[in-house]
Amino acid sequence: MSTISHDVLARRIRQGSGQQTPDLVVRNVRLFDLVTGELIPTDIAVCGDTIVGTLGRFDGATIIEGQGRIVVPGFIDTHLHIESSLVTPFEFERCVLPHGVTTAICDPHEMANVLGVIALRYFLDAATRMVMDLRVNLSSCVPSTALETSGAVLRADALTPFMDHPKVIGLAEFMNMPGVLSCADDCMDKLVAFAGRHIDGHAPLMTGQRLNGYLSAGISTDHEATRADEALEKIRKGMTVLIREGSVCKDLAALAPLLTVATSPFMAFCTDDRNPLEIAHEGHIDFLIRSAIARGVPPLAAYRAASLSAACAFGLTDRGMLAPGKRADIVFLDDLEDCLVSDVLAGGRPIGPALAARPVIDVPGRDSVHLRRPLAAADFAVAGDGRDMPVIGIIPGQIITDYLTIDLGSQAGAVGARADLDVAKVAVVARHGLNDNMARGFVRGFGLRRGALASSVGHDAHNICVVGVDDDDMAAAVNRLARIGGGFVIVEDGQVREELPLPIAGLMSDAPFEDVRDRLEALRAATRAMGVTLDEPFLQLAFLPLPVVPRLKITDHGLVDVDRMTLIG
Repeated sequence: MSTISHDVLARRIRQGSGQQTPDLVVRNVRLFDLVTGELIPTDIAVCGDTIVGTLGRFDGATIIEGQGRIVVPGFIDTHLHIESSLVTPFEFERCVLPHGVTTAICDPHEMANVLGVIALRYFLDAATRMVMDLRVNLSSCVPSTALETSGAVLRADALTPFMDHPKVIGLAEFMNMPGVLSCADDCMDKLVAFAGRHIDGHAPLMTGQRLNGYLSAGISTDHEATRADEALEKIRKGMTVLIREGSVCKDLAALAPLLTVATSPFMAFCTDDRNPLEIAHEGHIDFLIRSAIARGVPPLAAYRAASLSAACAFGLTDRGMLAPGKRADIVFLDDLEDCLVSDVLAGGRPIGPALAARPVIDVPGRDSVHLRRPLAAADFAVAGDGRDMPVIGIIPGQIITDYLTIDLGSQAGAVGARADLDVAKVAVVARHGLNDNMARGFVRGFGLRRGALASSVGHDAHNICVVGVDDDDMAAAVNRLARIGGGFVIVEDGQVREELPLPIAGLMSDAPFEDVRDRLEALRAATRAMGVTLDEPFLQLAFLPLPVVPRLKITDHGLVDVDRMTLIG
């Protein structure tokens, strides 16, 4: 269905053909050609939000002096959860637009697991009012599994009313791999309803015939490849592999050798989960570009992956190149290889003035943490002799975990944390008010020497997750989270050392991203003082309940052996 008027189209044609003066001209730039890799001196003519002239010299009603800088198309983050930035969509765009990210494709999966369709409406409402172009893939796995208690259920009939919204692309990451391969009714209903539209994948370590079956469902992208051989098989079988580099999941080092000029049409970039602290320290998609080039990826391949390949993979035919008829998302660079962004136009508008006025919309989910009762240290007790205890083993930089068995010993029939073995206690507490489930286990790899850390961000059902070496501190941390409506809390010796309230669905702050960034700095310093060795302990904690990623996870139902999709202990 056409979304452009006769008059607007006529203005583009006349300005592009020289019959009328362009609205805007970006003068004296070097266009990085995504076809040949050349730097071409040119002006760029713009009509409204659309480029109407390149490879020439133009005069316009408004002139922006490029001063010989390099220009490239706006960057596209092909898969992310804005909730993981811990801020609202409007603060997210204010955070990432200066890094050249003009399009983002989000899955409101986290908020949807707490609030259901309310979350979809919120993100779509926000997307229509943003400066960047935020597109939405509808969350396919709410809940992600029956092995945890989610706050909502979204079946196919809840998703289809949104499928024709102008900001919707298709169906978000299909995490329920066993459900797809077993042709489970709920999965089939969604796959059939969205057949012929874009369907995102989520297929860690999947290869061979299982991958064949998964792709036969119409799924076309994957951001979970962690090895070059795995990614190569996926692109050879027609997938677009989205190279992910987030705050916890870091796959660029493993996949960069595969990204060449030849393979770049089949690979793109995404962040998945990246918070304002990491963005401040490193950047966003610009960080992926410069890191890829530093690892030997040709600049042409890196910039294609960041724009043109991403646009093609998601059917966004109006962007990805600086060319007539394409959206005027223009990133100015002071250096190509270091991807040093100096200015950005989003839809033909300089981002500074465009971001000056912030929309006000109703934000749902401000009362979403519901414990049946306050917890006490006794609630975290684990009975047994401690021999051959199942222990979740953290793999730094991955959400994949090891399944360890460790002799932890016991005292008076109770098994406790063992800081000397780098083994902490971990628990998941149901927080949606639907039951009073609570599971306990052990985890190795935090480096925690004392105290406790608690979070209401717990993928994917977002129950409360707490890790600690002291049961009293674990109880105090969970109770504090309930009082502040969710967030991150650090407790030591019964006292709250640091906290970051996340009152919106227990996932997002209503504060400016700079405030969130500064609080994250304080949280990081406090955890290091307690012995934590992980750069992002709260995000790592958030992934421990994710029961669709091998091998051992913990949910409010108990420990899950993901290889067998069974509860243990």
